[in-house]
Amino acid sequence: MKYGRVRKFARREFLKYSAAAATVGAISQGFGGAARAAGDPVNFYAWSAAVDQVKSHVAAFEASTGIKVAYSNNPWAQYREAAITKFVGNAPLDMLWVSDSWLPEWAEAGWIKPVDDFDFLMKYNSDAETFCTDSMTYKGQQYGLTYYTDFMGFMCDEVTLNNAGIGKKPETWDEVTEQALKIKAKGTSEYPVMLALAQESWLIEFMAAMVYSNGGSFTDGNGNALMHHKDDGAVKALQWIVDAVHKHKIVSPGSVETGELTGLKAFASGNHAFALLPKYRMRMLNDPAQSQIAGRCKQILMPRGSGPKGSHATVGWMRFHGMTSYARADKQRAENAARLIEWFGGKADGEYKFQKILFTDIGAGFGVKPLFKDPEVRATYSSYTDINVIEQQQGLARKKDVVTPWFGEWMETNGAAWQKAVLQQSSVEDALKASAEKWDELKKENS
Repeated sequence: MKYGRVRKFARREFLKYSAAAATVGAISQGFGGAARAAGDPVNFYAWSAAVDQVKSHVAAFEASTGIKVAYSNNPWAQYREAAITKFVGNAPLDMLWVSDSWLPEWAEAGWIKPVDDFDFLMKYNSDAETFCTDSMTYKGQQYGLTYYTDFMGFMCDEVTLNNAGIGKKPETWDEVTEQALKIKAKGTSEYPVMLALAQESWLIEFMAAMVYSNGGSFTDGNGNALMHHKDDGAVKALQWIVDAVHKHKIVSPGSVETGELTGLKAFASGNHAFALLPKYRMRMLNDPAQSQIAGRCKQILMPRGSGPKGSHATVGWMRFHGMTSYARADKQRAENAARLIEWFGGKADGEYKFQKILFTDIGAGFGVKPLFKDPEVRATYSSYTDINVIEQQQGLARKKDVVTPWFGEWMETNGAAWQKAVLQQSSVEDALKASAEKWDELKKENS
């Protein structure tokens, strides 16, 4: 349930998509005004996840409203490129799924449009998690309603802690260090803390969770680099990792080559006491068919950093139902598309049906607070984790503060800088200075 980050949309990419779109454009030229007729279907495009649930919910929408929907999908690996080809070719496309990481790029290109003038959509913001609404907002305008969401969680193997004589779970990163050293001394685990720091799409979430919980940020309120600042940047978080690897030896030096999936499997095999992992992984970790630590894996609040700014904050991410410029070009199409967005991202017949279905059927996280009170949701969560911890941690999640049109390009430099620091090929200060300089350079290029 994790999707890749955006990269800068270069000229040669545009030419490639334009060539592909020529075919799409030729096919769709015949639509013209006819395609905008009120009786035409809403064209809904998604990646191929929860296909049966989507089809069922579409059928219910058609029966309830009389509005027809033409639903199509592509595998995730091809989805983004296929969507851009459709945009460039002006193919009939009204509503689609959007990653929060793509929002700046697609909004700047004019491919998707804000929906905040539809009052019947904006009313759902009062129920939505703040980080979800923030993640769908670009330059002060909101672009959709939540499809699904998740956040980075902190997990522990309760039995490993108990065997080391540790009765109280850690509340701070300092306590994580102390407990990990005690477990290491017992010989239970060579590297009690699992961090996955490979240069892959998950890396920014791992970084952000640690930065936020240490009271820092990557950027300030104006989007300027802040990561190199000692007290309110990323210095404390990165220094903790470097010390954990080299001073305390509680995190493996191989963490820079460990991806999220590899780290998950190692933790599920009982090799570690603590792990930083996406919250949805709790379902697998407490499944006896998939995990050797089933029944003993507990999620706790993200450890807080030292000092007055430390908190239990973490990073959240989400995907949303958005509206295209094609739909926006016609008032009736836009209205119909907005109604479909509401049916999926808001309430259907007075209930948050689709977000609930996704959770109960496939474990995808929801972004609306009232569902935490739903008896079926509570029963499902309680079968493998503590729903009260989940609810509290989700309320403390923050959006990634680096999602920009240049995010992907910056992450190449930022990820390499963090890895150099972890490998002691540079100091923490120099690594984050390089990251900040690259950020400011790209920001200036894109201004």
